[in-house]
Order: sequence, then C-alpha cells, then structure tokens
Amino acid sequence: MTGREVSAQLMRRATAILPGGVNSPVRAFGAVGGTPPFIASGSGPYLRDVDGNEYVDLVGSWGPMILGHAHPEVIAAVRDAAGRGTSFGAVTPGEVELAAELIRRAPVQKVRLVNSGTEATMTALRLARAFTGRSLVVKFSGCYHGHADALLAAAGSGVATFGLPDSPGIPAAITASTLVLPYNDAEAVRRAFAKHGTKIACVITEACPANMGVVPPLAGFNELLAGLCREHGALLIMDEVLTGFRVTSSGWYGREGVAGDLVTFGKVMGGGLPAAAFGGRAEIMDMLAPAGPVYQAGTLAGNPLATAAGLATLRACTPEAYARVDEAAAAVAKLTADTLSACGVPFRLQSGGNLFSVFLGRDLPVRDFDEARGQSQPAYAAFFHAMLSAGVYLPPSGYEAWFLSAAHDDAALARIADALPAAAQAAATALG
Repeated sequence: MTGREVSAQLMRRATAILPGGVNSPVRAFGAVGGTPPFIASGSGPYLRDVDGNEYVDLVGSWGPMILGHAHPEVIAAVRDAAGRGTSFGAVTPGEVELAAELIRRAPVQKVRLVNSGTEATMTALRLARAFTGRSLVVKFSGCYHGHADALLAAAGSGVATFGLPDSPGIPAAITASTLVLPYNDAEAVRRAFAKHGTKIACVITEACPANMGVVPPLAGFNELLAGLCREHGALLIMDEVLTGFRVTSSGWYGREGVAGDLVTFGKVMGGGLPAAAFGGRAEIMDMLAPAGPVYQAGTLAGNPLATAAGLATLRACTPEAYARVDEAAAAVAKLTADTLSACGVPFRLQSGGNLFSVFLGRDLPVRDFDEARGQSQPAYAAFFHAMLSAGVYLPPSGYEAWFLSAAHDDAALARIADALPAAAQAAATALG
C-alpha cells in the first residue's frame, strides 16, 4: 500500500464544505476510525483510490454492484442512453421496460419507480395508510427502511413501545404512530395485534434484515406477519431494497415464498445509478396519483440513464451469474470463519442467501438488535483496518452485510485469504 495522503488531503477539504466530510454518514468511518480512502475508479471486484491503492471490494456500493464494477454491458447501456439525453421530465420507453422486468421477477402487479429506497418506503407507508384508513405502523428495532421521519423511530424501554424519535428534528407526534417491536419475537407481534389490530395500517419489515448485521427471520416469522396482517386487515410491506434481485432473481421471495402486499426495491435494480421502486397488488397501487388520490411525484423518477443501467444489470443477472455470487460468498464466509476459529476469536457468522456478516466477540446466535449490539466494535475496527491495510475493503461498520459479486474470481478470493490471518490476529488482540 502506498499510504493515503491524497485521501487525507481530500478529507480535510471535504470536511470544510460537507457535513462530516461526506454525503452519507457511514462513509466517514465513524464506526471504525481513521481516514476513508477516496475512490477514483472500480473494475470488476476491485476499487482503486486516489493514492493508487487497489482493494478487493466487499461493499459493492452497498449492494448494487452484483456484476462487479464497470460491467461492460451496463456501461454500454448507460453510454447509449446518455447519448440520447440525460432527462426529459416525460415518459420514456425505458421506464416501462424496467417496470415490466420487476413485475416479471417479483410478486407485484404494478410498480412505481422512484429515486431512492427512502422514497420507496416512505410512499409505501403513505399508500398503506390510505388504503386501510388507519394510521399505526409496526416496525422492528434494528430494521432500517431509510430516513423518513416515521421510520426513524427507536424503541423505548419496554418490550414493545411506541416509537421515540431516533434523530433530532423529528417531532414526537410523528413517531408516536410507529410501534417498535423486537425483531423475530413472534409473541410481541401477536400481542401488538391483539391490542392494536383495528388501528394497524401496516407492518414493515426487511425481508431478511441486513442493517444490524445479517439477522435472518426465524422459520415461519415472515409467514406469521403475513397471516396476522391478513387476519386484521393490515398490509405487509416487505422491504427488499437490499435483498431484492440479489439473493435470488426474485429476491428473498424466491427463497421463502412469502409475498408482501407492498414490496420496496432498490440497489440492484438501478445498476449503481439512483433508482428504486415499490409495487404491489393493482387495487392498492391504483390509489396512487394520477389513477387515485394518494399523491407522489418525482422529477427524475424513471430517469433514462438509471433505467438503462437497471435493465442491463437485471438482464445480465443470469442463473450463472447468481451461481457465481453464491459460490464466491460461500467461499469468503468459510475462509473468514476458518481463520477466526484458528486464531481463537469468538464470533458468529450469519448469512441470508449470499449476504453475510460477522459478529466478533460473540459466539451465540444473533436474533435481534439487542443481541447484535453484543458484538465488539473495537474488535471489528481492528479487523477492518488490518484488512484495509492488506488491500481488502470491508464495510466500515460491524452492523453491515458483506457483498460479493459475480466478478469475484479466484484471484480476488486468494487476496482475501491472504489478508485474513493478520486481521483475525488483530481482532484477537483487541478482544484481549
């Protein structure tokens, strides 16, 4: 490694003109410390920073780069679209094609394209409230659905509590209509419906949570949510922004077969450009303007560059591509587990399809956010920086999933294998 002097200079400049020096908090390395490398380019499974350092990338832009960076078919599609114009504020063929591709893959009848996962979940909540005529939203502690006010609700001191604002600037009156439950707690959900069933508009959940680390739903949990929603006239919103079109061609639905009344998508469906969507049954979706009274709009929704990137990505996600992602993820997970075990580091590795994460300092199952918080952040920071120094770019937080791509070949996996022993030893030292 050549050091990160240029990155440090850029960070000093950025901090003077951007809050915290970044445009999304996790990029600031607050959870692990140190100066983040400023990335200049990516190719296949690799990133290169402004100082000339190369890294095997296990972040993948937090999910979209399922084919690897600068995939030739995706780049060609974006260049072709850009040559025809970048935005029109009018309907285009590409948005129809992308919508049709989403419907072909997922259990939805109609979709609305938007620009971010936050916008998708925010509007899905509005739609659910309008459709049911109710106001109460149920969410789970540790599940992240973007930064809309109603969804930045934290649990209070009780087992099941009405939400408290999780950020300054959010009125308590907004989160007071959000009921926060512990994840994977079937009895807490049953009690919530028994007490508030006639007021619950919807339950929103990550189909397989990956924002507190990967914490898969226990067997039957998603099915229970769907059944209780049907019984009480509420809607189930399945958030597949992370898992959608990544863990299978139809997302987590392809693994478990539990459909939401509404489903949110993002990440992979945009191919690395800003794009997201939500969809569901036609009778629900037709309440959206202009077909119905629920208002939502977006100047850049269905942007021709984003739809081109998304279509090219989804069409290149062949069965062979998914098989390679699964194979690479399984190989890296095994390498990581074997190396940590050999160094005597207590850990828990959990996976949801080809998504996985490692909880250091804890060797018991992680079923909810409270248990996820039992991991050692100092151990992860030491592990992270040892991997970074060896040329492997991990998520800069122990609460995130690791992302592999179809471009992670044997050479990339060998570099990860070479980096792991020193990183495991660093974690062991941090744990004392």
